[in-house]
Amino acid sequence: MIEAGTEVHEAARARADSAAEQAGVTVRLVHELPELEQVRVLLDLVWRPDPTNPPATLELLRVVSHLGSYVAAAYRGDTMVGATMGFFGPPDTRSLHSHITGVLPDGQVRGVGFALKTHQRAWALDNGLRMIGWTFDPLVSRNAHFNLAKLGARCHVYLESFYGDMPDELNAGDESDRILLEWDLADPVVTRALAGHPVERAADALVALDIDGEQRPVPGGIKGRYVEVRIPADIYAVRKARPEAALRWRLAVRDVLGGLLADGAVITGFSREGGYLLDRGEDA
Repeated sequence: MIEAGTEVHEAARARADSAAEQAGVTVRLVHELPELEQVRVLLDLVWRPDPTNPPATLELLRVVSHLGSYVAAAYRGDTMVGATMGFFGPPDTRSLHSHITGVLPDGQVRGVGFALKTHQRAWALDNGLRMIGWTFDPLVSRNAHFNLAKLGARCHVYLESFYGDMPDELNAGDESDRILLEWDLADPVVTRALAGHPVERAADALVALDIDGEQRPVPGGIKGRYVEVRIPADIYAVRKARPEAALRWRLAVRDVLGGLLADGAVITGFSREGGYLLDRGEDA
């Protein structure tokens, strides 16, 4: 864990400001009920949940904001186009758990998510935090690229069926496996990733899980220090067209990626070929 200093704080704020400018948005904290209600509606629009199980209720957003945790939104003009909510972790960790972040579809190609996360990082550093954690579905390639290559987060924890049954439109009918990311806010690896220089694939990395011509998972060899676990470019399309293939991918990634992490490997990045980059340690 690298402690943050004044220069890191100032650089984080500058990066957040430039990311917001590039995305054409303003990102700010949200406290009042009308705007918190807008956050709730936006998150419903993104996740399209079962009405009995919303991703965040107005009451929860109100309490999280009132107690000093993090609720923020991105605005293009007067229109909210993205929002995020997180709460503090155990006191000894000096961390924030980023519970949910959502961006309206047209904002996903305009850098809004990046602006939200860089704002979250700057806010966390200003509030004495060292780490932000969050979960995401390991089968969603675009999120893996964003979290690992663009933000520079790392991971060593695989969570099987973490949320149980999730009857929203994005997750219904699938297992809720997740990987738990750790974003070390002052790590030079993070700073380089935010500047567009992610961790590269090791030249001697072996492919531990590959994709064949029919878009099916193909287990490979697991040996050496560096390995790669590839996933489909669009698991949502696979789920829609071939549900049985999506389930095969879920079980394969759980077995290979989950097994590697359980054995002590660390996810260090995401390759241009669409695979998780793992470091198994010097003794592998």
